[in-house]
Amino acid sequence: MGEKIALNNMSSRRGGGLEGFFRLGDHGANVRTEVLAGVTTFVVMAYIIAVNPAILAAGGLDPRAVATSTCLVAGLLSIAMGLYTNRAFAIAPGLGLNAIVAFNLIGGLGLTPAEAMGVVVAEGIVITILVLLGVRKYVMDVVPTALSRGISVGIGLFILFIGLRNAGIVTFERGQTGTVDGFLTLTPLNSWPIFVAMAGLLVTIVLMARGVRAGILLGIVIATIIAFLVPGDVANLPAEPLAGPDFSLIGQFSFGFFAKLGLLTAVLVVFSFMLSDFFDTMGTLIGVGAEAGYLNREGELEDAQRPLLVDSLGAVAGGVFSSSSATTYIESAAGIAAGGRTGLVSVVTGILFLAALPFVALVNAIPSVATAPALIVVGVLMVGVLSEGGTAGERRSAIDFRNIEEGLPVVLTMLMMPLTFSITNGIGVGFISYALIKIARGKAREVHPVLYVVAAAFLLYFLRWALFDARF
Repeated sequence: MGEKIALNNMSSRRGGGLEGFFRLGDHGANVRTEVLAGVTTFVVMAYIIAVNPAILAAGGLDPRAVATSTCLVAGLLSIAMGLYTNRAFAIAPGLGLNAIVAFNLIGGLGLTPAEAMGVVVAEGIVITILVLLGVRKYVMDVVPTALSRGISVGIGLFILFIGLRNAGIVTFERGQTGTVDGFLTLTPLNSWPIFVAMAGLLVTIVLMARGVRAGILLGIVIATIIAFLVPGDVANLPAEPLAGPDFSLIGQFSFGFFAKLGLLTAVLVVFSFMLSDFFDTMGTLIGVGAEAGYLNREGELEDAQRPLLVDSLGAVAGGVFSSSSATTYIESAAGIAAGGRTGLVSVVTGILFLAALPFVALVNAIPSVATAPALIVVGVLMVGVLSEGGTAGERRSAIDFRNIEEGLPVVLTMLMMPLTFSITNGIGVGFISYALIKIARGKAREVHPVLYVVAAAFLLYFLRWALFDARF
């Protein structure tokens, strides 16, 4: 009886409506602050509505349809995150993950867009099963921290390189007979598209240096305006700027990649994609959770199963909707900095993504040179994981590059991704070199047995041409 009275008193203190459902009083929050925080998070994340179509268009997907799927996935999954977890985490298709789809799966391995999205769905299903079985932490224990950070940095460098290429600043120059086959070079800075990209990059850097939270989004908008003002038809309005959403990509996925790639390659591709998604999510949840006060004294995210489950289902939804894998966004920290603490923040963010659906056709007016600065800046920011070490007030390298056991595998991982235009290659080289160095130093027992299995599988993958006369 006493417990029932206590529960009734607690319920009365929490109140009904939004305050009661999201327990705003327990978090020292109020509706006004949470709504403003949700708007802040949306404004900071909204650049993905333009950038995701720009990336996936390189893989042959229609920009308006991708923008539609981007808004739907970001909207529905952010709302689900808020309602199910009551945490201020927002979700959208992940940068880096979309680059894997466009440049690695479609451009490198020759998959169709539907087959590439089938890889995303398969990865999402696997990682969801891992969450439900409670073994996601086990995977974290298998992969060394240094390698996980190397993967994040490598993806950042990959995104940075794509941004420089889309801006036209870096190009591949064909070599001459008797010298070299070709090499990367700085493009002559004498064209209007490059001017637009550099102007957008300058604006973005200045805004972010001044602490403007929507700096990336505003940089895209200003660069697009400049693109319309300069000569040379750098940007053009779409024939139907208010044509509305295009839902044609929903459900366009296929598991035919297993037959096209062969079982070994298909499994390794799914595994590599899963690792990229996995470490992106874990780093974000811990980083943003620390800002929001969600971590316990041991630095662990309390009740992590709920946000991990929604995030994993976001990967499945991203493949089904053809938007690429959806993941928790580090930009969620912007809403938390604005005072947000509960799931109401994520719900507001999701509603605003859905409200953007009638205007998705306008993404066709944004040239790739206008979104390139966003890729460059985001790529640079991802390299910041290297400084995640030291005590309060101190920033030092989280990886000991002087130690060959850590430094060599990490450097190989980071450089192999942009240089070979493949996330899979970078992860594979990192795993193999890490295992080999440990064996050479007589520390074979320090390597988890599962990591040896994965390294051996990657070794077979790299030797597939010699061993199996593979054509992929």
